[in-house]
Amino acid sequence: MSDGKRRIGKTAFSAGSAVLVLVIVVLVNILLSRTTLRWDATEDNLYSLSQGTRAILAELDQEVVVKVFYSKHVVNIPSQIKTFAQRVIDFLSEYEHFGKGRVSVEIYDPKPDTEEEEWAIKYGMKGISLPTGEQVYLGLVALAADQEAAIAFIDPTQETRLEYDLTRIIARVQTTDRMKIAVFSSLPVFGTAPMNMGMAGPRPGSEPWFFIQELQKTYDLIEVKPDADHIDPTAALLVLFHPRNMSDTMAYAVDQYVLGGGNLIVFADPLSLMDDPRMGPGGSIPIRLFKAWGIAMEPGKAVADYTYATRLRNRNNQAETNPLWLSASAQAFITDNLITTNLESMLLPVAGAIETQPDNPFTVEPLIQTSTNNELVDAFAHSMDVEALRRDFKPSGMVRNLAVRLSGTFKTAFPEGKPEAEPKAGETAPETDATDMEPSLKEGKAPSVIVVVADSDLLYDGYYLSQQNLLGFTISNIFNDNLNFMLNTSEMLTGNPALIGIRSRGTFERPFTRVQELERKAQDRWLDQEQALVRQVEETNQKLSMLEQQKDAAQRAILSEEQEQEIARFQEEKLKINKELKTVRRNLRAEIEHLGTTVKFVNIFLVPLVIGIGGIIYAITRRRKA
Repeated sequence: MSDGKRRIGKTAFSAGSAVLVLVIVVLVNILLSRTTLRWDATEDNLYSLSQGTRAILAELDQEVVVKVFYSKHVVNIPSQIKTFAQRVIDFLSEYEHFGKGRVSVEIYDPKPDTEEEEWAIKYGMKGISLPTGEQVYLGLVALAADQEAAIAFIDPTQETRLEYDLTRIIARVQTTDRMKIAVFSSLPVFGTAPMNMGMAGPRPGSEPWFFIQELQKTYDLIEVKPDADHIDPTAALLVLFHPRNMSDTMAYAVDQYVLGGGNLIVFADPLSLMDDPRMGPGGSIPIRLFKAWGIAMEPGKAVADYTYATRLRNRNNQAETNPLWLSASAQAFITDNLITTNLESMLLPVAGAIETQPDNPFTVEPLIQTSTNNELVDAFAHSMDVEALRRDFKPSGMVRNLAVRLSGTFKTAFPEGKPEAEPKAGETAPETDATDMEPSLKEGKAPSVIVVVADSDLLYDGYYLSQQNLLGFTISNIFNDNLNFMLNTSEMLTGNPALIGIRSRGTFERPFTRVQELERKAQDRWLDQEQALVRQVEETNQKLSMLEQQKDAAQRAILSEEQEQEIARFQEEKLKINKELKTVRRNLRAEIEHLGTTVKFVNIFLVPLVIGIGGIIYAITRRRKA
């Protein structure tokens, strides 16, 4: 065969090989386009659907269409919104995949004066206005049969809640029924209406608290009035939120609701920081009900815990560590319970301690606990000198319950029957109606669940939420799990536990827990030495005072030899202890700096070094084979 023919054959073979490779690539792309292959390398699987979502998708009765309205055409859209929008769209593809034909996603770009924009407005989407005057939409609506549920604007700052919000609206459109939650509170959690102040003009009202607004997205809320003598039996859950000065009539209504098989959440408080100052100080512990449930809270006593102490600014704008404001970390939550299994941080300002009676016949499960470095103190100490609290602090060495879950068939707290309603001033005794003739329940018809939390301030907006205005739209940033705890508990007690694992699957922030542990240990050592120094100061002052009293009036202006020796001895001891305190601080900084240096070395040098060595070994092995 001539060289020319060989070259032609080689050329034909090369061309044929190239065509074959091209065909293989196209076929592989076609096959892969129909397959979802993802590897989520994050520790908490932040980018994958949780088991709760998969369970809900597997049980869908109605096909769901999710219409996403995203202004992709806007050139000047902020980069963080653009990135987040793509994250939402990619995440929704997971719903399509696991929905197996029961979930379909449609993406619309609502350009001005188009049908897509009209649909966005029809479904209640809220656009944000850019400085250029352009409207940016990023919202969605879920449709199933004749039901629809929308997210008017998907908040980029709430990415940790993205899966929960998406799954919640998909589950919501599967039924026309909305569960009811009854709420009783002595605080204005439902907001206040505007008031006419006469010549002073109208007084603006207030919005409902944020947790109420969040509950209203899923449930129909019933506001229970203070003079109510019964709880709506159609309510799937009752919430007692700081029930201060609750009447016996109201307590009886709660008692009968629980005995009827109803579930209950109680937010009791030894001292509410949100109480109206005009009402005077006071707690909200329903002692009679607690006794029937086999638990107790000491009135006026709050937990001081230096392990979970919070750094605050006092009235003089100076930073101080306040042990009565508890910043509970992951170690405080009981991971065996679905309510708290994935919570990571909560703030409980001036919380009490829940004690279990020795003969309690019901099942008591702790949900949130203190560390052993705690003590019960007067609740009013939160506004006093923190240094004085530190000096007198004596750790109990035992954990205390901040929240518990009670379950069982409860017995009445009113064995004598329904208490008589006290007539109001100027009124006659109320007439007996049909409900008064109903027999009182002495024991529960069915098992119930009661969750008791030793604080109510934790659900005040400012203690878990910050809000800011972004381009004319209010953005809410939730910085701890206070609200998640409330929503988890509500969903668990209303019979929808599948959503619990969705919202609290993890966090995108990874604090240096070892550094925090080093700081806590050093702080404990510092506290012990500081207390020793203070005790020596007091002892020396007492001795000086005794020496002073032994002198007559003519000698009191002159220091005696004993006084001079005592002062000199104390000054030497003070210098010694101050030196030890400096050593503690220096060792703390050294340990933290050493840990930081190690982390930097691993990130900057060790990982590239390992990769480089691996590459060299691979190259040498390949050369030897060749």
